[in-house]
This record gives sequence, C-alpha cells and structure tokens, in this order.
Amino acid sequence: MAQATLSISSKNYSSWSLRGWLLARFAGIEFKEVVVSPDDADARRELLLISPSILVPCLTHGGIKVWDTLAIAEYLNEIKPKSGLLPATRAARAHCRAVSGEMHSGFSSLRSALPMNLKGDFPNYKVWSKAKGDIERITAIWHECLDEYDGPFLFGKKRCLADAMYAPVVTRFRSYHVALDKACAAYADQIMKMPEMAEWIVAAKLEHDDIEELDMEF
Repeated sequence: MAQATLSISSKNYSSWSLRGWLLARFAGIEFKEVVVSPDDADARRELLLISPSILVPCLTHGGIKVWDTLAIAEYLNEIKPKSGLLPATRAARAHCRAVSGEMHSGFSSLRSALPMNLKGDFPNYKVWSKAKGDIERITAIWHECLDEYDGPFLFGKKRCLADAMYAPVVTRFRSYHVALDKACAAYADQIMKMPEMAEWIVAAKLEHDDIEELDMEF
C-alpha cells in the first residue's frame, strides 16, 4: 500500500498539480493519486485562476498534510534529502529557491494569457504585451541558470525544484508556439523528454473532462 497520497486535479489544465506531481516523482516517494474533479467548485476556481485552493496539489504522508507547491517541495526535501530537489551548495539552493519563488508568486499575465492546455495547439495565438514581458523574464532566468550551472537542467545535471516549477511553462510555450532561442529551446526539449512528462501528457490526453473556458480557439 502506498505510504502517501497526492491530491491533484485535471492533468490537462492544472499546472500546479503537475508541479506537485513532478516533485513527488523526483523525490522518489511512493504515492497514490487522488483526483479532485474539475467540477469541484474550489478546484475549478483554481484552474480558472480565480482563487487558490488547498485541495490541489496536496500531499498526505505519514499523517502529515502539506499543501502549496513550495511547502510540498521543502517537505519532500526534508524526508528525501538525497533526492536532489534542492542543489548541493548553499548559494545554489538560495538561487533555486529564489527563481522557484518567482514562478510561484509571479507571472500572472502569462498565466492568464497562456493557460495550460496540453490538448490544445494554437499556432497563430497572439500573445498579450504584458505576457511578453513575463516570457522575457522567464527566458532570462533560464539563460542565467543554464549559463551558471552548465545545464542541461536549470541547476546542472539533475532535475530539481526549479525544473518542476517551470515545466508547465514549457508546455505553455509548446501549446501556444512561443518562439525560443536555441538555448531555451534545448532546455524545453530536455524537460519534455523526461519520462515523467511523457507519462503525465499521455494521461492528460486521455481525460474526458473539458473546461470550456480554457479551450480557447484563436
């Protein structure tokens, strides 16, 4: 029997569910998925960016309940310190926490303009000017990390918290055909080649529930 459970919502639409799920997989813990229906009022508000929810992602482990993606990451790092969720050096850990926190609390224009939709494909989508500013900042973060830690992931050879935090952004860039330079495109390819991403995307495309407000056609 799985020792932990992870509550998630739609694999097609929920970027926060993907982040929490990737963190649990990166940490190597055994867990059972508990899927909260997108019809649940709180979960739907989360997906539509109306309000945050403590429903997803939410990790229950050994009688301890942890929600909020960064809190889940810190908890998993405590119980699995050798998993590499945070880099080895204090300076790199601080940097990783900073860029992960920026993703956690920022980029609202990107979230609104390019909602996660793994089934979607929008080649002629016009990106809002404010969202373009978010894209520029995100790619600047990627360049800074890739240059400093030599890739192929943001903090070196092993995927970590920061990669889980930015993985849904990679899917958005793919769905909406956001042009990337060579280095950022290579990083995006690295994320999409992860077996965990492949597993998640296959499951997302098998989902039957659609949320009309997020199925945009442009």
